Amino acid sequence: MAAVFEKPSFRQRLAPMLQGFDGPLAFAVFLLACAGLLTMYSSGFDHGTRFLDHGRNMLLAGAIMFVIAQIPPQRLMSFAVPVYVLGVALLIAVAIFGITKKGAKRWVNVGVVIQPSEILKIAMPLMLAWWFQKREGQLRPLDFIVAVLLLAVPVGLIMKQPDLGTSLLVLAAGLSVIFFAGLSWKLIIPPLALGLVGITLLVVFGDPLCADGVRWPILHDYQQQRVCTLLDPTRDPLGKGFHIIQGMIAIGSGGIFGKGFMQGTQTHLEFIPERTTDFIFAAYSEEFGLLGNLFLIASFLFLVLRGLAIALEAPTLFSRLLAGAVTMIFFTYAFVNMGMVSGILPVVGVPLPFISYGGTAMVTLGMGLGILMSISKAKRLVQT
Repeated sequence: MAAVFEKPSFRQRLAPMLQGFDGPLAFAVFLLACAGLLTMYSSGFDHGTRFLDHGRNMLLAGAIMFVIAQIPPQRLMSFAVPVYVLGVALLIAVAIFGITKKGAKRWVNVGVVIQPSEILKIAMPLMLAWWFQKREGQLRPLDFIVAVLLLAVPVGLIMKQPDLGTSLLVLAAGLSVIFFAGLSWKLIIPPLALGLVGITLLVVFGDPLCADGVRWPILHDYQQQRVCTLLDPTRDPLGKGFHIIQGMIAIGSGGIFGKGFMQGTQTHLEFIPERTTDFIFAAYSEEFGLLGNLFLIASFLFLVLRGLAIALEAPTLFSRLLAGAVTMIFFTYAFVNMGMVSGILPVVGVPLPFISYGGTAMVTLGMGLGILMSISKAKRLVQT
C-alpha cells in the first residue's frame, strides 16, 4: 500500500522561520518604530518623500532582520574573518582613492558608492567574538593585546577620514566584546580614572584651553571646536553653538506633556538644524514632552535589557560576546544621540535608532537585530 504524503501548508513551512523572532525584543522594536514614524511624519513633512523613505528603510531593515534571523550563530561565526578583512580593505581603499564630501573622505565607489565604516559596526564584534571563541578556556594577556590591535586598526582608519561618530560606535562595540570576554578590572580602572581627570581639567580650565590659537593633539580642529562649544555654546551662538542651543530650547519648551503632535514651533519654524536626522530627538521632545521622553527611554532600556538577557542565556561564548556587543551598539547609539542633543556630550554624527532618518544606519540596525534573533532562536533550540 503506497504511502500518502501530505504537502505541508504555507503556515507549516513558515512556522520554523518565525521561531527566530524573540517576542519581547520584537515588541520593543515595534514601539520604537511607531515613535520613529510619528516623529518623522511631523518633522519631515516638508522634506519631500522623507516620511515614505523612512518607512521603506524600516521595511528593508525588517527584511534583513528576518533573513539573518534564519542563519545559525555557527554560520555567522564563519563570516567573521572574511567580513572583517573586507571591511578593513575597503577602509584602506577609502584612504587611498575615496570620495570626499563636505571635507570628509568616507566613501568609495565599487560600482556603487558605499561607506565602508558602516560594515565595521557589525564586522568588529563578529571578529572579536570569533577570536575569543577560538581561545576559550586558555585566554592569556597576549590574546587581549591582539584583540586591542584588531580593534585599533579600523578605528584609526575611520578617525583619519575623519568620522568621530562612527569611530566611537565601532570602538564601543569592540570594547564591549573585550570587556565581556573577561578583561580584568585592574586594566579597566586606570584608563577610566585618567579619563575622569581629563574631563575635570577640561571643565575647570576650559577657557584657556579653548582660546584662539591653542591646538590640541590627536583631535582635528572641528572636533576640538565641538568640545569647546559643549563647554560654552554661547561662545558662538549663531555658528558652532547654534545646534546645541536650539536643541536645548526645543527640549525645554516641550515641558511635561509636550506641545502636541505637529505643533512644535521650533521644529516647524526650522530653528532645529538636522531635525530629521541627528537632532530629531529635539523635535520629538518638543512635541511629546517629558512623558514622551520617558516612554522613549523606557523602550530603549527594555530593548537593551532584553538583548543582555539573550546574551546571558546564549549557548556558546561566541554567541554571548556577539549578543552583548550588538546590544551595547544600540545603547551607545541612543545614549550618544540623546546626550549630544541635550548638551551633555559633544555633537557627533550618531543617529537615534529607528527614529532618525538614514538608510545605511537602518540597515546596520536590522543586521544587529537579526543577529540577536538568531542567537535567541539557537538558545531555544538548545533548551528543547
